[in-house]
Amino acid sequence: MNKQQLSLTQLASALALAFVGAAPALAQTSEVQELERVTITTGRGQLRSVQGLTKAEFENAISGTSPLATVSRLPGVNFQSADALGNYEWSTRFTVRAFSQNQLGFTLDDVPLGDMSYGNLNGLHISRAISSENVARATLSQGAGSLDTASSSNLGGTLQFYSARASDKFGVQAAQTVGSDSNRRSYVRIDSGTTGIGQFYASYTHQNAEKWKGHGEQRQQQLNLKYENQFGAKGEHSVSAFVNTSKRREIDYQDMSLAMIDRLGYHWDNFYPDFSAAITASNNYCGNVAGKPYTAQCDDAYYAGSGLRDDTLAGVTVNTQLTEQLRLKLTGYRHNNDGRGLWYTPYVSSPDANPASPNKTPISLRTTEYAIKRNGLVATLDLELGMHQFKFGYWHEGNDFDQARRFYATTPTAVPSPYDFPSNPFFTQWQYGFTTKTDQFSVADAITLSKQLTLGLGFKSLRVNIDGNLLVDADKNKPSGSISANKGFLPQVGLNYQLSASDELFASVSRNMRAYQGAATGTTPFATTAAGFAAIKSSLRPETSDNFEAGWRTQGKLYEGALTAYVVNFKDRLLGVQVGSGIQGNPTVLSNVGGVRTLGLEGALSFRLAPGFSWYNSLSLTNSTYRNDVVSNGVAVATSGKHVTDAPNTMLKSIFSYDQGSLFGSAGMDFMSKRYYTYLNDGSVPSRTLFNVSGGWRLKNIGGFLSEGSLQAGVTNLFDKKYISTIGSNGFVNSDPKGNEQTLLTGAPRQFFITFSAKL
Repeated sequence: MNKQQLSLTQLASALALAFVGAAPALAQTSEVQELERVTITTGRGQLRSVQGLTKAEFENAISGTSPLATVSRLPGVNFQSADALGNYEWSTRFTVRAFSQNQLGFTLDDVPLGDMSYGNLNGLHISRAISSENVARATLSQGAGSLDTASSSNLGGTLQFYSARASDKFGVQAAQTVGSDSNRRSYVRIDSGTTGIGQFYASYTHQNAEKWKGHGEQRQQQLNLKYENQFGAKGEHSVSAFVNTSKRREIDYQDMSLAMIDRLGYHWDNFYPDFSAAITASNNYCGNVAGKPYTAQCDDAYYAGSGLRDDTLAGVTVNTQLTEQLRLKLTGYRHNNDGRGLWYTPYVSSPDANPASPNKTPISLRTTEYAIKRNGLVATLDLELGMHQFKFGYWHEGNDFDQARRFYATTPTAVPSPYDFPSNPFFTQWQYGFTTKTDQFSVADAITLSKQLTLGLGFKSLRVNIDGNLLVDADKNKPSGSISANKGFLPQVGLNYQLSASDELFASVSRNMRAYQGAATGTTPFATTAAGFAAIKSSLRPETSDNFEAGWRTQGKLYEGALTAYVVNFKDRLLGVQVGSGIQGNPTVLSNVGGVRTLGLEGALSFRLAPGFSWYNSLSLTNSTYRNDVVSNGVAVATSGKHVTDAPNTMLKSIFSYDQGSLFGSAGMDFMSKRYYTYLNDGSVPSRTLFNVSGGWRLKNIGGFLSEGSLQAGVTNLFDKKYISTIGSNGFVNSDPKGNEQTLLTGAPRQFFITFSAKL
């Protein structure tokens, strides 16, 4: 352990001890007046570990910041992105208690977002589902979500987002952000105010930002519409609906290796828009010219890569009080997605426009193409009977997902734009039509045994069936067929004991299952050969986890905190091993490779130091290890006892904030210890500590046509630290002693942002 790690670990331990000892002392301080409740909550009264952020946290973030980046201050969360605001989807990684993003569950206003995979298959990313300005709050369950949460992937926790409500007063909001690398973000929202048929708002967001290295832009346009209405004699019934659209175009950064960073530098990137340089490199290093064999330099840079996504997400919720004891909530939703992942590959040549010519351009455009059409219904029925509070849940989703791998001609006189959907492919390697049907039923009962003690009992039953219909198979070795993941009894038990008005204890035990992915790429049964699928179909088991946690929550006039210890046993881990570079798209072999055990301690503490001043701290200590060796191609890989990839042992976050009416600001520190990107732990990236600051000035009751106005400035990576942000961008590998695996992304340097906003 180096000196930096030692000192920061000691600091983390000291903060944990201070948390235990200082909170009661603050409760006895009578000289400071009572202040408003902290904006980062600890889930008071919950039977399991739950923490949340209110609207103030999202409003005070730099405009355009990914909601995931804002949530990342909570304990147990590891969030990474290669761009400053956390929106570059290829690079975003969100893990909780060593569970990766596709092992968690995500929802927006109860509508499932799937596992938010980059390769869309059952949902969409939160940064596309809603403009960050319209996020009102978020709730993170680090260990296990509520039984009725609509997710088939939440082995670990769930993250639930909720959109802002429509205002009861007519108004117009507008904000303009400018920043480093020509960042430009415009946001405008119109609220109807209360009308005879309810109230609604419409917002439009437009953002363009150049990459911080190389060339190309990250572009996005979003339209959010929301309607709400309450009715009934006492307003006991309500209906709400939303329609959100997004058009996203992002030019990729090149995936790096440690050796590449050492050899080529921190700012190395792809050739775009210099197509001639890409042709030269392809001819010299990729074996496309006689006498010049393939070398590893072929993968140093490509012409370009990009992600194109068009989404429409809509939902309608009816919430009605049937009787004094019975309430029904129904949410129906629809999601359409059209997406392309573009990669200009030197491994497949383009046909020449002149069939008689022997020359071919040694580069073509390779795409992975996505089309999602999913519909669903989420229903919950709450029933109060004496000391019992029952909740019955049902979720059904039908998802038609089309996926294809195609190649398009790319010649010096006709280079397809990385911002546009290409047309007229010269070759389709494979095409699938996946139909996935999900059914989940849950029953829960919260029993009030006494004023102090609440017991929660329940279970859910989950069945996910996937039909993979192979439509095109140029290689004559792709699989097709059906596979199901089914668990009829996934129990959850929780306790909450009120020690006093300020302190409570909680404990929970839960079992969860992650369904298979209905896709041809990724960790899926279909990303293999026909023979491989036939071999694993009857023996493959879905991943499951057992989560045990217990903790203490405390709150007073000037503080709120929580301390949680947990154990997770993760069984039947699925591992797909791919041979070759990511751009080659070789098939993987999927198999159950044993288990993982995670032990951890998490603490969160918010202080109100004085009127306007607050200090938030979170601490995560984790030890996550593989429990079994892995056999790969008949060779044993000694992974037993090794640390889990991308699971740092220590994370410490501290944010000091000031908000006193007209002036506001914050300064934050984020420490993360070393992370491994190889299963044998011989490849890792060092610890890093980042600092961010922001501040601003707001005026209210200005007069005239302006009711409010504000100016905010922010700086990310204040001390311009060079560090590795995302690891595993092209997956994880067994071993990399020479640092040659191209699966890392460098973090953004210091960036500046200024936002002007006004309300009319």
